[in-house]
Amino acid sequence: MPQLLRSSSSSLSEINIVPFVDVMLVLLVIFMITAPVLQSGIEVDLPRTKTVREITQARLVITIDRAQRLFLNDRPVNIHELGAALRAQMRDPERQPVFIRCDQSVPFGSFAAVTDALQQSGIRNINVVTQPLREGGGG
Repeated sequence: MPQLLRSSSSSLSEINIVPFVDVMLVLLVIFMITAPVLQSGIEVDLPRTKTVREITQARLVITIDRAQRLFLNDRPVNIHELGAALRAQMRDPERQPVFIRCDQSVPFGSFAAVTDALQQSGIRNINVVTQPLREGGGG
């Protein structure tokens, strides 16, 4: 009887890691697919222009969506608190760039109000985010 117990305990001491590896590979694929979606955050139909420069570093981005809601780096913010919230995150408000992503259906008055709020709070380096024109000249 003691021999039977000894042989069964040795077979239980080995752990099969194949299911663990399978689960980890599935999670890796899921993260690879969803990572680009998480970066965009708020859906905005950007205007198209010929001159487009790619943003390579993490920047302060203000987004105005179709419903004219205002976001600072994917976090909702009130236009009256925008300048203070930005200045709290900036080292040099006069030189550090701020990027505005604005849906093309938003009236110009809303865009101008955000730009004015930034300038009143001392932020001078304001850039507009656009998409490149499609090949063939169509917009």
